[in-house]
Amino acid sequence: MKTLGAILLSSRPLSWVNTAFPFAAAYFMSTRELDLVFWIGTVYFLVPYNLAMYGINDVFDYESDLRNPRKGGVEGAVLDRSLHRPILIAVVITNLPFLVYLVAVGSALSTVVLAVSIFAVIAYSARGLRFKEIPFLDSLTSSTHFVSPAVFGLALAGASFADVGLIALLAGFFLWGIGSHAFGAVQDVLADREGGIRSIATEIGARATVRFSVLAYLLAGLLLLATPWPGPLAGVLALPYIVNALPYWNITDATAESANRGWKHFLALNFVSGFCVTMLLIWVALG
Repeated sequence: MKTLGAILLSSRPLSWVNTAFPFAAAYFMSTRELDLVFWIGTVYFLVPYNLAMYGINDVFDYESDLRNPRKGGVEGAVLDRSLHRPILIAVVITNLPFLVYLVAVGSALSTVVLAVSIFAVIAYSARGLRFKEIPFLDSLTSSTHFVSPAVFGLALAGASFADVGLIALLAGFFLWGIGSHAFGAVQDVLADREGGIRSIATEIGARATVRFSVLAYLLAGLLLLATPWPGPLAGVLALPYIVNALPYWNITDATAESANRGWKHFLALNFVSGFCVTMLLIWVALG
């Protein structure tokens, strides 16, 4: 039971929907079908994918997580060393069958997208790669974690990527992911520096990182203005994220941990935004 509980906690249930929804929405809006591929892909990006992403992170971030006061709950598990091997085994066992199926039913393009997605999941945390410790690449890789399920869903459904509106939508989503990772890194500046970990926030400082995050959110919202109606309405959803980050505009490295309050608001905002996006998709589907 202890091991099963650790596996569940390590997969971050609070964040499951953040990867499952992009895949499900992209696939369904392209095919308008709730077929077996839809359900298997959605289940994969709901749980196994998140276990891989966060479980691998928890194993290889063990030393730094011990020094981080916000770890040990929904924001990140601190796994006992005895659980590291079981977690990695669970990642392989839960991911492999889904990946085999998704490759079998997919195309060459969808397989390439899936490979990039899985590589980003592993490369972010695994020893020898550790993209999370390469400033700016850390935010790019993190955003890939959330955007690639949508791109995979589109590729799996045979969607055309020649549409300007679709490219603007994906680019806006990618910028949102970059801004979100950057903002999340601010709260860990002190813990990361103590643990000898580099990030976008340790590299340019807490204040500059918050401002970089706000700019990314702003550009994401503006890009959505280039999408077909009612897509521009989704651009408005960038505003709450900007408002959430603005109180930390002049934050210092010494007070960086105070940004954790904003991060908790960010987690709640995701559910509100998800609801609004769902309503927009229903509008489009019924239109």
